[in-house]
Parts: sequence; C-alpha cells; structure tokens
Amino acid sequence: MNIYPAIDLRHGQVVRLKYGDPSQQTTYSDDPIETARRWAEAGASWIHVVNLDGAFGDDAGAAAFNRSLLQSLTAVGPKIQFGGGLRSIADIEAALSRGAARVVIGTLAIEQPAVLHEAVARFGSDRVVVGLDAQQGRVKTRGWQSDGGIDIITLGRQFRSVGVNLVVHTDIGRDGDLSGVNGEASSELARETGLQVIASGGCRSSEDVLRLKNQPGVEGVIIGRALYTGAIDLRQLFNLLSER
Repeated sequence: MNIYPAIDLRHGQVVRLKYGDPSQQTTYSDDPIETARRWAEAGASWIHVVNLDGAFGDDAGAAAFNRSLLQSLTAVGPKIQFGGGLRSIADIEAALSRGAARVVIGTLAIEQPAVLHEAVARFGSDRVVVGLDAQQGRVKTRGWQSDGGIDIITLGRQFRSVGVNLVVHTDIGRDGDLSGVNGEASSELARETGLQVIASGGCRSSEDVLRLKNQPGVEGVIIGRALYTGAIDLRQLFNLLSER
C-alpha cells in the first residue's frame, strides 16, 4: 500500500484547505522543497503535489511559479504525483518533462474525455491518473468549485472503459477536517468500476491507514493535515505498515 504525503501549493507556500475552501486555509511552510525533504527522510517513496493556484485558475502567475518548483521537488528523491490546473495535452507533457512520475487530471478528464483518451494512449495508464473528487457522491470540478454533473460510479466506469487504471478519490466533505478517511466509499468505487483507487480526504490517524489495507482495490492513501499537525508520524506509520 502506497502512502502519499501531500504538498498543496498556493502562492509557493505549503498549505492545507478545509473542504477545498480557499477561505479556510492554513499555511504550514514557505519552503516546499524542505517539506519534501522532510517526507523523504521519513521514508516516503511518493509525494502528492497539488498546484492549487492552477486548479482555481485565478492567479496565472502563482500557478506558473508553483509549476516551476516541480523540477526541484523531483530532485529531492521521492516520485512526484502532480496535479492542479492541467488543462491540455501540452500541460500534461510539460509536467512529465519536468520530472513528474504521474499527473493527476480532473477537470480536463471530465470536460474533455477525448483528451483524456489521447493522454492515456500517448503517455500510458501508469502515468495518467484521474482525480475523482466528490461531495455526497457527486463529482466536482475546477478546484471543487463546480458541479461536474455526474455521479462518481458512472464516471469511474467511463474512465475505466478508455484505459484508466488508477484514480484519486477525494471525499470533499472530509477533506482537511481530520474526521477519518472514507475507505468504504473508495473501496466501493474500486469494486463497482474495476479501478485501483487512492483514497484521499480526512485521514486522521495511523489506524485509519491500517484499516485501509483491508479495503479491496485501495492502492494507497494521501495524507495531508494529519502529517502537518503531528497526528500521524510518517516514520512510525511506515514502521507499523512493515510490521503488519
């Protein structure tokens, strides 16, 4: 099971939002590279990086600055899973060329399914991941600010039919609030679609992660606020997982 420490970037700073709401932001660091080193030293082999300014689309300069950090982040060591504001094949190609091991696309995949199909065919299903961000089972787009107009299971089946293998499932109603990850919903998504699923949103404890190990189809979990508050010690978590 893969553990993905999260680095969410807004104006070049490491932040966490609550329920994806830009007005409910906590800033944890002004040095994303040092943050990545911290997770690398604790044993992370993956880091999940989100360009929030790109996702919101309201500050092109800040989004470009966040993208410029990608090469330095990849140089730290862990593989980078990168998303946020990737709106074209050119954007995907640029992120991969800067060293991202995978890209996560959400809005693009939903609004332009033909481009998703092209991306999977061109770059491979091991490098193109789809973000399925949902609130009460309904998909959200454009930084979670717009309703995607479809339920998550139906959309997941559509993605699987064009060759997508791996998705990030975020329960927006739990994201950033330490209420516990919705492993049951992530497992249901996997079971109903045949997708492998990375669970995200609300992870609060090592016990949350250990329970996810028993959920069929759950490939990994993204952990954000719990790491930054100290609710989860990443090195201890890796030790627990190896013992189990």
